[in-house]
Amino acid sequence: MVKKTVSTTQKMLNTWAIVLILWAIYRAYFKIDLPVWFDEFFAKPAIFLIPIFYFVTKIERQKFLPAVDFKRKNLGQSILFGLAAGSFFLVTGFIVNYMKNGEITFPNSIVSSKFIYIIIISLASSFSEEILSRGFILKRLHAESKSIVQSVFFASFLFFFLHIPILFTDSSLFGATLVQVMITDILLSFAVSLLYFQQKNVVVPIIVHAFYNISLYLFI
Repeated sequence: MVKKTVSTTQKMLNTWAIVLILWAIYRAYFKIDLPVWFDEFFAKPAIFLIPIFYFVTKIERQKFLPAVDFKRKNLGQSILFGLAAGSFFLVTGFIVNYMKNGEITFPNSIVSSKFIYIIIISLASSFSEEILSRGFILKRLHAESKSIVQSVFFASFLFFFLHIPILFTDSSLFGATLVQVMITDILLSFAVSLLYFQQKNVVVPIIVHAFYNISLYLFI
């Protein structure tokens, strides 16, 4: 009997599947009973990052941060690029808010200490998700397929499924708002994936994704 060998890509996808299963179990059990800061600073890093850390260091035998394209080279340029692209989401949020209300309204949280908390939470969330989705998944899909279109499409598909446990366990998301967030999640994934390929540094999608999270906190 010939023993089948499992490719590195299959092992990578298996690791992603383990992350999804653990995250779905966590969200199904706790829903939104625990505070957001616990999700973003403890639960999500543990569930998202520990399995891929093991994969990178034990299976690929690489150093973790370079292996997920968290690069210090040209860091300032990547940060500025991310800030410029990420500001688009805030501007879009204000435009949508204006179209809905007929005037520009500034949420109370934007001029309070809570806004600092929103920024920190948004960065923590985007860090875990982008290390997994772009630095780990997208980078390796592209390395195998050599196709930006194919790898971006498949990585975005996986990114969307990663958010299903969140979307359907948050009682504040329902009806048209739920559909809107689902669509923007897909668009976000396509956008940050293409921006990632511009700089080949996961810092860019982390910053842009954080701006997107901030816009959700402020306007939804």
